[in-house]
Amino acid sequence: MGIMGSPMSQNLLKAGHEVTVWNRTASRCEAAVAAGAALADGLPELARSGDVIFICVSDTPDVEQVIFGAAGLAKGLSEGQIVVDMSTISPEATEEFAGELSRKGVSMLDAPVSGGEAGAINAALAIMCGGEEKAFTHVQPAFEAMGKNIVYCGASGNGQRVKAVNQVICALNILAVSEGMLLAKRSGLDLEVVHRVVSSGAAGSWMLSNLGPKMIQDDWAPGFMVKLQAKDLRIALSSIETLGEQFEGTQLTTRLFNQAQSAYGDDGTQALVRLLGWED
Repeated sequence: MGIMGSPMSQNLLKAGHEVTVWNRTASRCEAAVAAGAALADGLPELARSGDVIFICVSDTPDVEQVIFGAAGLAKGLSEGQIVVDMSTISPEATEEFAGELSRKGVSMLDAPVSGGEAGAINAALAIMCGGEEKAFTHVQPAFEAMGKNIVYCGASGNGQRVKAVNQVICALNILAVSEGMLLAKRSGLDLEVVHRVVSSGAAGSWMLSNLGPKMIQDDWAPGFMVKLQAKDLRIALSSIETLGEQFEGTQLTTRLFNQAQSAYGDDGTQALVRLLGWED
């Protein structure tokens, strides 16, 4: 129920769905409760509150704890329910979790998202989903309340694999924008003029349009945090290594975001430019 989960739950409410929420830090549920959501006392109660349970947390161990921990969802799940993990985690772990839940008669979808805070608020997320197609079809009306581009990607784990592709491309774009804007600054150019010109040509991209102005304004507030981008790249790099491949761009951006995490972990991903010397 953070930057992403809170607005996503509120969009479900706006679409007419009954929603129950829970978060380790209860105060993060306040906005959704004010909008009409019920508040569960814990994860087992949350699991008993409806036929579809959405998870939106930070990393693979968090998902495992939420589902299978001592006070996790599994304590309250019953046959026929669907667990939808909208976090970005390991595809291999996703397959393991889905297999364990299937033995309980529970389906699991991996449905990571792209679009950041703005996409979550505006119900404009891209949602890439892996798992049983029957479960995907059942959950699709709820997905449509949260996103605009909703794509079934095949078997369990494939949603996470598509998200890894997304994050590799995103990270390399962020690096490109960071170096380009830094070059403009070091050259003494009018940054607003540079941004307006290059955004309209072949260099134009979502990252340039959305993160370029934030760099110019020294606005480091997160739409998506540096530490989460670093985590996503580590997952992608692990998958690349599992394939026996070596992608130099991904290795570079993983190293840079890992370095940026120590100083700027809670900042938005546009803060990569600070690591490169924006404030020198």
